[in-house]
Amino acid sequence: MDTAPVIGHGVPRGAEAQVAELYWEAFGRKLGAALGPAERGRAFIARHLHHDRAVVALDPDDGRVTGVAGYQLGGRGLTGGGVRDVLSAYGPLRGLPRLAVLALLERTPGPGELVMDGIAVHPAHRGAGIGGLLLAEIGEIAAAHGCSRVRLDVIDVNPRARALYERHGYTAVHTEQTPFLRSLMGFGAVTTMHRAVPAGPDGTKEQPR
Repeated sequence: MDTAPVIGHGVPRGAEAQVAELYWEAFGRKLGAALGPAERGRAFIARHLHHDRAVVALDPDDGRVTGVAGYQLGGRGLTGGGVRDVLSAYGPLRGLPRLAVLALLERTPGPGELVMDGIAVHPAHRGAGIGGLLLAEIGEIAAAHGCSRVRLDVIDVNPRARALYERHGYTAVHTEQTPFLRSLMGFGAVTTMHRAVPAGPDGTKEQPR
């Protein structure tokens, strides 16, 4: 990539399908049991995005989304859709088991935490530093909202993501073995990582919105 991407807050209107495509490409194996098949899963994600819970990297030439990092703050994350939405999209018989799978993936921020939902970068733009830019902006958002740390989970079959997080100051604090999820979602362990958020220079804290 010849020019640096534009880093922005929020999913641009009209770019929902692009973000859903990136998320499914990165996390489709994990999400497939809950939201598959792929075409339906991508449509569900695009339809229920919380636009203001993401940092995006935009191609400076055509404005397309080349990377996205979602986060949970103030009770909302990037990917939405409640019980009624799942049952409406998949029907009661197929929807109920999917809700059980989604519950396994649920992560609730603790006091003073911003939980990151993961980073997805378009394959053609990997290796250009987009992941690091998105992580830095997530840290800025956490600081602006008075959070003391950023928390994320990384699965054992994604060493590239873990290496990225470690390069940017995230430390592993706990690994949970999940062998029962290997056949269902393709991974057998989840590592929780933390990165402390320095206090702002004026010491002020803004409440999460």
